[in-house]
Amino acid sequence: MKRIAVFCGSSAGASPVYTEEAVALGKELTRREMELVYGGSCIGLMGAIADSMVESGGKVIGVLPDFLQEKEIAHPALSELIVVKSMHERKAKMTELADGFITLPGGAGTMEEFFEIFTWAQLGLHKKPLGILNINHYYDPLVGLINHMADAEFLQDQYRTITIVDSDPKQLLDKFATYTPPGIKSFIQVSQT
Repeated sequence: MKRIAVFCGSSAGASPVYTEEAVALGKELTRREMELVYGGSCIGLMGAIADSMVESGGKVIGVLPDFLQEKEIAHPALSELIVVKSMHERKAKMTELADGFITLPGGAGTMEEFFEIFTWAQLGLHKKPLGILNINHYYDPLVGLINHMADAEFLQDQYRTITIVDSDPKQLLDKFATYTPPGIKSFIQVSQT
């Protein structure tokens, strides 16, 4: 596995632990000689992980829509900056470039990115590992929601574990090495009698 796409907030969050763990992930990616693919920004957790990798000699590829580049939030020290026309193109390019995905804390945009990749895995559109770095228990409610969807039978049971969840960057990346993709979503309806 060479490149990891990271989805995360353009804000730093309420606790310094979010930034600390984003930095730790960046250092661990560099230590493993893995490349970062991310949203291209210099602010928030996005900026923190990019700074961490740049400072430790890692390769960082940013994918940024042109309208955000115009707002002067592009990171100035990336290995490569790919400018695209839209948020849709950004996600498609990040997915194309990445061998796996990690979600750090973030807001609605981060959730949208996570759920698109989650859904694509269900549909068999990719077989790449998808992880959540559950910093400070930030994603406990999301993990609970996924289990609730399965309990309510809106999510097939095999997808409870589609996402690798860990609070430690090293352990999360170790688990990526043994990832087995789930089966492709079945659309067969069980007849009700």
